[in-house]
Amino acid sequence: MGQQGLCRLMLRFNLYKRTNIILQHLKMSQRTDAAAEVLLERKGCAGVITLNRPRFLNTLTLNMVQQVYAQLKKWEQDPETFLIIIKGAGEKAFCAGGDIRAVSEARNTNQEMLRVFFRDEYILNNAIDSCQKPYIALIHGITMGGGAGVSVHGHFRVATEKSVFAMPETAIGLFPDVGGGYFLPRLQGKLGYFLALTGFRLKGRDVYTAGIATHFVDFEKLGMLEEDLLALKSPSKENIADVLETYHAKSKIGQDKPFVLEEHMDKINSWFSANTVEQIVDNLQQDGSSFALEQLKVINKMSPTSLKITLRQLMEGSSKTLPEVLTMEYRLSQACMAMTLVKALGQILKPSGEGS
Repeated sequence: MGQQGLCRLMLRFNLYKRTNIILQHLKMSQRTDAAAEVLLERKGCAGVITLNRPRFLNTLTLNMVQQVYAQLKKWEQDPETFLIIIKGAGEKAFCAGGDIRAVSEARNTNQEMLRVFFRDEYILNNAIDSCQKPYIALIHGITMGGGAGVSVHGHFRVATEKSVFAMPETAIGLFPDVGGGYFLPRLQGKLGYFLALTGFRLKGRDVYTAGIATHFVDFEKLGMLEEDLLALKSPSKENIADVLETYHAKSKIGQDKPFVLEEHMDKINSWFSANTVEQIVDNLQQDGSSFALEQLKVINKMSPTSLKITLRQLMEGSSKTLPEVLTMEYRLSQACMAMTLVKALGQILKPSGEGS
């Protein structure tokens, strides 16, 4: 065997070793204190879900998704459970999305895990949308990607002055999934297209003004709000809405500040009405304003493929139901993962001497 063949054999052997190490790591992480990743409790009249990975910004694992779904369906059928509250442990994040590290490792080694993770996550998103009990997400702190999926499809979403919302997937070679193709094009004007393609971050009351949250409450009052909701006796959806509205009306933080994108919305609506990414880029270049050029700089850093997929996703999703969008997004997720795997294998198995 020549030196070139030996090098290729060693690369394959090292890939095999790495695959096994990662799979063992994933299995161990699923076994080790997995139940503590999410807390599922009955309190008062409510079922309370606490995403319990504060060190990792409460990012979602497959185990968490599966536990939440199973308990959600039980509470939905329980006559003593009148509402469901979901929140994040700690003060930094509600949920910063899916566990990117596990997904990134698995897409090179374990395609079956990826299929199950995306499938079960989207099934949970749909279950939240169709839940027969009032579902309240306390989206304090970072709420991104998968965190949007377990909040925006519910009846009520409560933001605070520390809320940070974004869909940053185009920066990592993906697209804004978890139903992003459904809720983003339904925001005012072309705001959802802008958020999806640029990953722009909304903060504080702007999360409410944009339509992501249904209510805004001062963080220091969030605990009191939860206590008042838990103390309700056999509440109707209207009773719950009244409590939320009372707290919302009392909040004054950021009330006098205009929406962060207010002065730019007319231009955003114009720029992002284009049917192609190339035309959007051209619109930004032709405008030439500092804000336009800033967004152009951001878009130029994104994955070109992700930008094109995302634009088409939102255009298609604007006229589809949520189940139809989630089906489309599942197919897209698997296509993106397969494309990444093919590229990775191509680099690993490339004969020595070829360009890098």
